[in-house]
Amino acid sequence: MFKPVEVKALPNYKLWVKFSDRIEGEVDLSPLVGKGVFSLWKDSRAFQNVHIGAMGEITWNDQVELCPDSIYMKITHKTAEELFPNLEEEVVRA
Repeated sequence: MFKPVEVKALPNYKLWVKFSDRIEGEVDLSPLVGKGVFSLWKDSRAFQNVHIGAMGEITWNDQVELCPDSIYMKITHKTAEELFPNLEEEVVRA
């Protein structure tokens, strides 16, 4: 897991995140605004309340949180297989 150490809300529903390995960057979250639990962000002031939760999640409240690994992948443009090479592919038999 990639641990976020700093997070800031930017204009136009962009998020800046810095991770413990010093990787940092911006992610555009505007496509999520108004969808499901992300309806909270219709009020742009609510988006500004982003913080790092107790378990290292990127969160706004107890209902809206993002997995830091997914944000890390967006910033680095790497796949899960590249970041987690020890993941094994499960063989499914019908």
